[in-house]
Amino acid sequence: MSKQDEIIVVGKFGASYGIRGWLKVVSFTDQPESIFDYKPWLIKVKGEWVEFSVESWKRHKGLVCKLEGLEVREDAQTYTNLEIAVKADVLPELSEDEFYWRELFGMEVVTTKGYMLGVVDDILETGSNDVLVIKANLKDAFGKKERLVPFIDEQVIKLIDRTAQRIEVDWDPGF
Repeated sequence: MSKQDEIIVVGKFGASYGIRGWLKVVSFTDQPESIFDYKPWLIKVKGEWVEFSVESWKRHKGLVCKLEGLEVREDAQTYTNLEIAVKADVLPELSEDEFYWRELFGMEVVTTKGYMLGVVDDILETGSNDVLVIKANLKDAFGKKERLVPFIDEQVIKLIDRTAQRIEVDWDPGF
């Protein structure tokens, strides 16, 4: 799938709000309000991604919005818990040393001494620092199935190479 066609989930709908078709919005973006900068929104309706436009939005104990075409509470209720997505090409371009978390998934992780730890399978947000969940090789010499490596730039994460799809870390493979 090309970047142009890639679908990225950026949030989801909460409960309906009021009687005129408004919905609560749970944003997965770094700055919650920036979810409204990405247009158009894609919402999976009956198994198909359908484009929607946001007619209006505001802050009210979180975020709420009104989609074009939703006029009554009952219609809005059918969107509760549905994901909000956008095409990847509407996301801002990043500089050479910046990247999106989704770009790290599947990258090989190798220590500075050349030991292959495995591939990035997930990322945990812990508050103090994020953590790479690395699925180890089947024949891992240390018997590991999974490793948790803190994402601490420069101290642990030494290099991220998009071209080679590889992350170099200063990490003890036995840990």
